[in-house]
Amino acid sequence: MNAAYSANLAHCGIFCRDLDVMKAFYTSVFDMQETDRGQGVTFRFDIIFLSGREDQHHQLALASGRAADAPSTVMQLSFKVKTLDDLREARRRALAHGATGMRGLNHGNALSIYCLDPEENTVEVYLDTPWYVSQPHGDPLDLDQDDATLWAQTEKLVRADPSFMPAAEWSARFVQRRRALDSVQPRP
Repeated sequence: MNAAYSANLAHCGIFCRDLDVMKAFYTSVFDMQETDRGQGVTFRFDIIFLSGREDQHHQLALASGRAADAPSTVMQLSFKVKTLDDLREARRRALAHGATGMRGLNHGNALSIYCLDPEENTVEVYLDTPWYVSQPHGDPLDLDQDDATLWAQTEKLVRADPSFMPAAEWSARFVQRRRALDSVQPRP
């Protein structure tokens, strides 16, 4: 067992119909920058690499090659924000840059908006809450309400759920489960 081993999902790539349209959406809505572009060596697609972080070369790779009639196979691309105002700003920007199907969901452990990007891939923008309830969980979310009302409603909803616990307790249980699994079945 290698206790220092840790793999964290860091980026994803999606096939696109129009790279420039998709680049414009993700750079405008999420303040990402193009870090590189070119044709893949092992995959012969044009690729645009985007990142919103100085310590990550890319968080999103946009690749050519999606057929005009091919449906999206993306379940969701998720972006995390820090405040309710950030969530509202993401909604405003997404709608201003062609997003459709905008909806809000209160998952109890997160407050989320969902929309479709210009190529009908589902995009989620979310804010963690300090609580946990089992998932999937989804109540309507109205971001036009003030912050105090949204937080009070969310706390009332989660405390009524039988699976409720503070997020810190859920995290501690996760660590315990990981340790228990490692002691029974060491990682290769």
